[in-house]
Amino acid sequence: MIVPARSALSRRHFLAATAGIATLARHSFAHAQTQDVALQLSWLHSVQFAGSYVAQERGFWQEEGLAVTLMPGGPNAPVEPPVAAGTALIGISAADYAANAVAAGAPFRIIGVAMQKNPFAIASLATAPVREPADLKGRRIGMALANTPVLQALCRLNGVDIESIEIVPTQYDIAPLIAGQVDCLLCWETDLPVAMTVRGIDNVTMLLADYGYSIHSQTYIATDDSIANRRAELVGLLRGEARGWDAVAADTPAAVRLTLDRFADQGLDPAVQELQAERQKPLMYSADTQAHGFGWFSDASVAANVETLALIGKSATPQLWNRSLIEEAHGR
Repeated sequence: MIVPARSALSRRHFLAATAGIATLARHSFAHAQTQDVALQLSWLHSVQFAGSYVAQERGFWQEEGLAVTLMPGGPNAPVEPPVAAGTALIGISAADYAANAVAAGAPFRIIGVAMQKNPFAIASLATAPVREPADLKGRRIGMALANTPVLQALCRLNGVDIESIEIVPTQYDIAPLIAGQVDCLLCWETDLPVAMTVRGIDNVTMLLADYGYSIHSQTYIATDDSIANRRAELVGLLRGEARGWDAVAADTPAAVRLTLDRFADQGLDPAVQELQAERQKPLMYSADTQAHGFGWFSDASVAANVETLALIGKSATPQLWNRSLIEEAHGR
């Protein structure tokens, strides 16, 4: 007698039931054994960290047994020291900053990547656009002199003589471009171009990542000691963070509203936050994240990072990256 259908159905029911029991048990244990940890953000509170706010608001970290404190960054709050000191379990940094810290002796690893594409861009007015690196020839670019290696790398990657470009030291503001003091600005895709668009100023942006500039941004860093001794907490924090950003992708307006409501006293402009949230999505979600989950990074992207870092004078090896934790967070 053949009864495979009933047996298969019973097995499916059994697996579903046991999975539900296991999940319930994990959540019950998490509530009873909550561990306090901190996530050091790279800048001041804004929709740039909306995924973290959603993870906290919707209890994704609590389900992992974690009570996560979000520590804001800023001009006087660097990411790396709190992580090195153990004050923060994870910090949101960038590959170039992490490489610098490791070169100075810090025991860091990049364990996840939020921004799959680097946000550096050349912003120009629509009346005189810079659409590709060759358009920079004969132009005046406003930028911080500290970012000269970034421009040099872009030029080397695309066969542009940097001597054909006039570098004008400027503050990080749209004013020099609007006043005609420069022809373009080196900035993030998600801030100065957003400010111009909100003010009704037609502008064009050229992402450096589209022309070979491959440096991971918004990277999650942790120490070797934490990876060895606090792995479960790291994986839980990454898993909750990924779920938060998945929720942002599914309902971006809700994430913006949460950010504005939560930080109503910080003067966030709703129009700016809404547009920034939309502008950062193409930088954060990619074929890799679709296939493997938020925060994933490939061997090919690591190799490209090592090459680009060398162009800006930073030494790094693939060992700076450790993908095993984000793999575990996504059940791989």
